[in-house]
Amino acid sequence: MARARLAPRPFSWLLAFYATLAGCATAARHSPTVPPPQDVPMRLLAIPVSAAENRPVSFTNKRSAYYYTQTHRNDNPEHAWFRGLNIAGRRVFNDYQVLVGGAPLDPAGARVLVRPDALIRTYLQGVTETLRLFDDRDVVEVAITGSRGPVQLRLSGDQLRPAAAGDDVAWYASSSDADAGVADTVAVGRSGDRFFIVVAASRQAALSLLREAAAHAREWESERRARLEGLLTGEHYLWTDDPALTEALRWITLTTDELVTRQRGDGIYAGLPWFNEYWGRDSFISLAGATLVTGHFEQARAILVSFASFQDLDPGSPFYGRLPNIVKPGSIDYHTTDGTPRWVIALREYVRYSGDRSIIRELYPNVVASIQGSFAHWTDSAGYLVHADNETWMDARRESDHAAYSPRGNRANDIQALWYEQLRVGAEFAATVGDTAAAGRWTAAADRLRQRFARDFLDAATGRIADRLEADGAPDFTLRPNLLFALDLVQDRQAAARATRTAWEALVYPWGVATLDQAHPFFHPYHLAWEHYHKDEAYHNGTVWPWLNGIAMQRMIEDGQTELAWRLFQEMNELALRRGVVGGLTETMDAYPHPGESRPRLTGAFLQAWSNAEHLRVWYQYFLGVRPDMLSGRVILAPRLPAGLHLVEFSARIGAGSIHAAFDTVAGGRRYVYRLAGQPATLTLDIAPFAIRDFAASAGDVLVAEIRPDGLHARLESGSGVTRDSVVLPVSAERRARQAALDTILAGTRFAQPGQAESHPVMKQVYRRDR
Repeated sequence: MARARLAPRPFSWLLAFYATLAGCATAARHSPTVPPPQDVPMRLLAIPVSAAENRPVSFTNKRSAYYYTQTHRNDNPEHAWFRGLNIAGRRVFNDYQVLVGGAPLDPAGARVLVRPDALIRTYLQGVTETLRLFDDRDVVEVAITGSRGPVQLRLSGDQLRPAAAGDDVAWYASSSDADAGVADTVAVGRSGDRFFIVVAASRQAALSLLREAAAHAREWESERRARLEGLLTGEHYLWTDDPALTEALRWITLTTDELVTRQRGDGIYAGLPWFNEYWGRDSFISLAGATLVTGHFEQARAILVSFASFQDLDPGSPFYGRLPNIVKPGSIDYHTTDGTPRWVIALREYVRYSGDRSIIRELYPNVVASIQGSFAHWTDSAGYLVHADNETWMDARRESDHAAYSPRGNRANDIQALWYEQLRVGAEFAATVGDTAAAGRWTAAADRLRQRFARDFLDAATGRIADRLEADGAPDFTLRPNLLFALDLVQDRQAAARATRTAWEALVYPWGVATLDQAHPFFHPYHLAWEHYHKDEAYHNGTVWPWLNGIAMQRMIEDGQTELAWRLFQEMNELALRRGVVGGLTETMDAYPHPGESRPRLTGAFLQAWSNAEHLRVWYQYFLGVRPDMLSGRVILAPRLPAGLHLVEFSARIGAGSIHAAFDTVAGGRRYVYRLAGQPATLTLDIAPFAIRDFAASAGDVLVAEIRPDGLHARLESGSGVTRDSVVLPVSAERRARQAALDTILAGTRFAQPGQAESHPVMKQVYRRDR
């Protein structure tokens, strides 16, 4: 089907402003302001979906409800159980049917457009059906226009029972299988061409909500649309000269925001349809991409504080100091090791972006408890953080005996990297609040850990990094992507680059990062192969997880291999626009395409927070290269754009202000223009291979850097056109030599390629699904 394209716009207000400064002797007359918001109407983001594509679509009400369906027919056996409206883990109803003149409309034959705020089906009869949700209300609206006969709307679902009609309202009772003690009252009413499906605790409450919807639905619709459009404008604005890239990033931004909710406190749904709950590790991995790079500091703070309120603070508990693994409406679980250090690290990321020092003192007792609890219950004599086989992110277990499918006890490499960083963050915060004794202890512990890691996890002869140390101290050199997180503990940059290449060529397929080397005898080429094995057996033993693309691309960009990382990045953009859930990224996918297919099948949750969030994080922090540290009043500007991307405009919130930037090419070289708004900062310009330079910028200053044959010409100018600083930065001989060494190691690095599925031992297993 023909694709809608975003309207082009002139480039660029910021470059035009700079040209004015550069060429006007009376530049003092000009008063630069924050750029006017560039409207991004929801209609411009509409994606047509064909019946053959039949893609998943979901919306949330930003509180505790989500609606899931497929565009034409609900035929995905993994997800069909969860179709329809879900509230706080309860399946309320499965579907609805529209009848015109007594005849049902068949979505299978409809023309479908999906927008971030609505699902629109147009039928051959000329009838248009528009489905939408509203913020903070348990209301589903289905608007029907163009009908030539009486219109009815009927609900369906195994958990639904019709009740007596009355007051021109169709009534249902819904008893969720997830919580048999809760019965929802469901009412269907109508106002003009709009049907409203409301859910409440009683008939009286439902009638009140129906009346409110009839009176205010248009207002609610406008408010929600304005909120969504606001996520893409002003301080959140992004535009590039690649329309598909711009469209994908805008969509991923909005489907990520969909998962930031207020179900039990503030949090981030791990994924839909079955992870509509808060997972600790998922939330903190997602926090940077979901809230910080997009400038939603208030949301980030609320999530961090909310999780802190669930911390186990009982010194007598074995989980003392831990943050929850899962927060559900009716339960909390602490069985994970990585969630707690990731909370501490996410807290530092929030502080660096926002400059909010008050939260350090507010949550410092929680940081202290997180470290004290680990030392008391979860460290060994070497200072490693210990854990059970399934207490890392690779947590799948057999139902029969709870044995881990991917045992990583009792000292996994990524857990040690997280523990090391938790100690460093703790020491930083301790110094900030004046707890010098703790700062010293935790710094010393982190230093000892790093030294032990080099001795215990690294094989100097082969350059391999162990995935874990077993209980007896033996290193397990199974090749998994977790080593990419552990590279911060490897002090030899070239050794780290060699490990990155090994991991990339064995694990990173053109569509994503697999969880196990295909040379391993337990490698599973497909996530779903029920005739051979349970899906959880494959979950972390070959299955591709797109969230891992983030760290894989980051490592390649850090090593100067932007083009290779960009190929993977673009694959994910294409996925968001053309496959799977409209506008978002899946939880998992097969490592190998099935015979006769060119791409692997998508599996798992159709929309996963950390897949989306890691994609956004790498875009802003590593391709655009904006990395604030407002505790020290510094913003690193280290753009690493691919050769094929020429024009970029964006805004990024930092601290109490923002950065507005425009990149283009001039006379064969790149030009970077940044305007600082709202507060002063030290701008650290890091454009390889030139020397790194700090610029002391005030609010309103513009920093311009142009690559020319004789070096990097950088100039800092005030808003009134006065040159504050000007320099030509030469190529750094040290940086060039270091990059040459990395290029030698990484030259010719290739993506992993699928082998023959039938050659893997697991494909010879026979599995009975009913056993």
